[in-house]
Parts: sequence; C-alpha cells; structure tokens
Amino acid sequence: MSKAFFCFCSSLLCSIVMGYAQVKVLDDGNFIQQRAGIGNALKAFQEQKIATVAFLGGSITYNHGWRNKVEADLQSRFPKTKFHFIAAGIPSLGSLPHAFRLKHDVLDSGKVDLLFLEAAVNDEVNGTDSLTQVRSLEGIVRQAKLSYPQMDIVLMSFADPDKTKRYNEGGIPVSVSNHELVAAHYGLPSINLAKAVRDRIANQEFSWEKDFKDLHPSEFGQELYFKAIQRMLDDASRNKKTKSKLPAQLISGSFSNGHYVGIENSKIMSGWSLVQDWKPEDGKSTRKGFVHIPMLLSTESDAELSLDFKGNAIGISIVSGPDAGILNYSIDGGSEKQIDLYTQWSKSLHLPWYLLLGSDLKDGKHQVKLKISKTKNENSKGNACRIAHFLVN
Repeated sequence: MSKAFFCFCSSLLCSIVMGYAQVKVLDDGNFIQQRAGIGNALKAFQEQKIATVAFLGGSITYNHGWRNKVEADLQSRFPKTKFHFIAAGIPSLGSLPHAFRLKHDVLDSGKVDLLFLEAAVNDEVNGTDSLTQVRSLEGIVRQAKLSYPQMDIVLMSFADPDKTKRYNEGGIPVSVSNHELVAAHYGLPSINLAKAVRDRIANQEFSWEKDFKDLHPSEFGQELYFKAIQRMLDDASRNKKTKSKLPAQLISGSFSNGHYVGIENSKIMSGWSLVQDWKPEDGKSTRKGFVHIPMLLSTESDAELSLDFKGNAIGISIVSGPDAGILNYSIDGGSEKQIDLYTQWSKSLHLPWYLLLGSDLKDGKHQVKLKISKTKNENSKGNACRIAHFLVN
C-alpha cells in the first residue's frame, strides 16, 4: 500500500468520524411539556418519606427497561423515602382497557402520588378510534384525580414505525395528538418520545434498524426513554408548582367511572359455565393476570346470558384465542349487533381483549344480552367466548 493511498484513507476516515462528531444531539427538553409539573409528588417524596408510584401501560411498560431505571432513579434522588412501585403494565392493552382496569390494578392499592401513563402504541396497533381514545384517557385522568386529588400524572407517547412515517409525511399521529390534548387540558406533563425518536433519526443520531430496532425498544432505546423521563424529573425539581383543581370535563361520555363488574353477576340462560381457575387446554400462551382466574365461558353457538347494569357504557374483557367466536348482542331490547372476537394475534395467543359494546347510553339501569353466533371467523377453530370481566362506566 502506497503512503499516499494510506494518507488518503486516513483522511477519509477522519472526515467520516468528524462528520458524525459534528452532529448536534437534540435536547430532550424539545419533547417535554412540563405544564403544571409534578410538584405534589415531589413534595410527597421529600416530606412524607413514603410514596407510591404507578406505571400504567402496555408491553413497553411491562417489559424490563425504562420503568426499572426510573424506579432506581427515584430511589437515588430520595434515598430516605420508602417507595411502593406498582408495575401495572399488561402487554397489548391501550387506553380503553386502562380506563376500566385502573381501579382494580392501581387505585385499589391505596393513595398514589405519581402515575406514569402510556397507551399511544397499542391505541394505534389495536385500532382504537379517536373518540374512544380521548374518552378513555380523560376517564383515566379524572378517575385518578377524583380518587386522589393530589396525584400527579405524566402522559407518554412511545415510538413505532407508523408514527415515524406519519411525522415524515408532515402529520401528527392521532394517538399522540390525543395524549397531548388530554395532557394540555388537565395541565399534565407529557413526553412525546415518538417525536423524539423520529427527529433524532432524521438528525442522524442513530437508526431504527441498527440501534432502536423495535417498538419494544432495544437497551439503547430503553435508555433513550429513561433519559427523557430523567430530564423531565430534573426540570420538575427546579419548578415545584402544585395544582389540584380539576377542570371541567373535556368531552361528554368520558369513562371517568370505568370499572370491572364481576362475571358472577350475569344471568346464564343456556350454554355458559363459570370456571373458577381457567387455563387454556391447547397449550397456547397467555398473559399474566388473564390465566388462573375465574372465567365465564362457552364454546357453544346459541349460548345466551344477560347482565343488568347501571351506568352509561358497557363492554367486556375477554380472552381471545385460536377458537374465538362471534358474539351477537343487544342492549335494552334494541337491535342486535355483532362483534368478531377473533384478532390477528389469536392464532398463537389467548390475548386479553377489551371490547366496548355500548356507550352514550342514558345514565341509569340497563340490560345487555349476549348470544354466541353460529357463524365464525374463517381463521378461527371454534365459537368460543371467554369473559374475564364486564366493563361498566
């Protein structure tokens, strides 16, 4: 190799390295809205010396990563405080499930000082419509604040390829927009990590394929999420505002009193049974919290039951497996509607799936009737319906 060629290669390598070194890393603060901050939580951490922090979300919250880093960071910031951390992440679940499981999975544990909430990825993946997203997110916030007025809440929108594509097209992802809408109305901090990931990729700081890798982030991505939350905590500690007053409801019909109603309250007409310790018999996977629990189930077409309830919305939390059927239902003797219980993931997993059967009902007493259809999805192996909870607002 000639000396001239070696010098040329060395110069080229230096230019490449210098080119990357000259990339100015974007500030995490660009993607954080502090609004009224988390002053109530910080005061509790500093003065009460005992505090509860809850994490409500899907698989990105359930998996080991940013959540564990935040827990360690809080304990490091407040070494004299005894923390109770509630890990309420369940894979595949978005804002609608969160609104109805909040009481059972978080609030029933007692006073919560700080709640981290994420639903944007699963809201997009699950096809939750925009109105339901807003009603669910607002329902979570109002229910949390009505239960514990001093609770602070941080809304987070995590990244996925569809959101990056939408930003690249010049738009704003619907689920991100709805998270920001609710956060702004209630003066809550929000962190737009979907925008952060997109902008940093555009800024050539890293790539999705080699570094972030998946909507379930690599360790690199988990650290990026954690650093943004850490920055939010740093900024919040310098501006310890407190806010407790609850503004007027953003939209009508929000699920601010969403909760589970036990399956034992149903009236079985035919074909259903109540199993106290359900587990699948086909060897397929399950989700934690949706196995070895009571389950109302039937695999027979024409099996019927009803539920009397009081409220303005009704739904079901089911487990959708390879044999999930189709359900016919009616409310208060109205026209019969139909809903397919089989999902794109049902082939290999008994998936927890939350379905809204009726909303915008008149506040008061109602009855819903369920009947398993003779027809089924062409990909399903049967007509099964397995109900874990009824959902009532």
